[in-house]
Amino acid sequence: MKVKILIPVYNDWQSVSKLLDDINSNLLNLEHEISVVIINDASNHDRKEEDKNFENIHSIKILNMKINQGHGRCIATGLKYIFEKEDFDYVIPMDGDGEDRPEEIKDFINKISNTNGKPIVGERVKRSEDILFKTCYELHKLITLTFTGKSIKFGNFTCLPKSTVEKMVNEKATWNSFSGSLRKIENDLISIPSVRGTRYFGPTKMSFYKLIKHSLSIISVFRNTFLIRSGIFIILYIYFIKSNASVITALPLVFLLIAVYSISHLALRENMSEFDKSLSNINDIKKIKDIN
Repeated sequence: MKVKILIPVYNDWQSVSKLLDDINSNLLNLEHEISVVIINDASNHDRKEEDKNFENIHSIKILNMKINQGHGRCIATGLKYIFEKEDFDYVIPMDGDGEDRPEEIKDFINKISNTNGKPIVGERVKRSEDILFKTCYELHKLITLTFTGKSIKFGNFTCLPKSTVEKMVNEKATWNSFSGSLRKIENDLISIPSVRGTRYFGPTKMSFYKLIKHSLSIISVFRNTFLIRSGIFIILYIYFIKSNASVITALPLVFLLIAVYSISHLALRENMSEFDKSLSNINDIKKIKDIN
């Protein structure tokens, strides 16, 4: 079985170097062809040249982007590249900073034989952030479920069969939100428990602003359902507060209207034309290890 591990990176080569070491050590005695494709999102910090063997990794390629396009679109570009240019059975997208734990790659691969070709997602059972961030993350999941009817308890760390990758690269929502797109095109997802690791170096890059944008981007994939449920909520809420209307009681409506505007704006990111042309953003391809 041929498995491609897809890793986006921007100015964090130290973490990616350690991740490759950890991936290599965790693939010991795993009888599959595991290759790595790194999407370099136009980093302005050069990668340190290292002479390592990586005896358990079949090949490693770095796709250097011309312009920075963001974490999610790097993954989308990587999926398109792998689907069109590589021979593979499964793709495992994962963060390059250690927060997606390399020891769980085996868990994905061992699960494949029992899934009948269905995509596997790493469902977060434990996170490493502080209590405030964890609370906000749980709130994000609850709001997403309430306004879209979709339970999304996973991020990029998944294991996708070729059939799902094909659907992803032909779905415009992938250019906007990976997890939202995956939930949209696949109703039957197999989950395994996944523990959110700690970054190898430096603090987490997931700020509250990015969490809010991440949440709204997912909801924007299901914006029709969101708009219908929002309309119902507004009608019911006005009915219940009409005898006690005030600036304070009107705040939920203000926040919801702001969310409607933001989600409508984020939905414009679903651009199939840009997605189709994404491989033209590849400046060059660096082969760290190649066995052909």
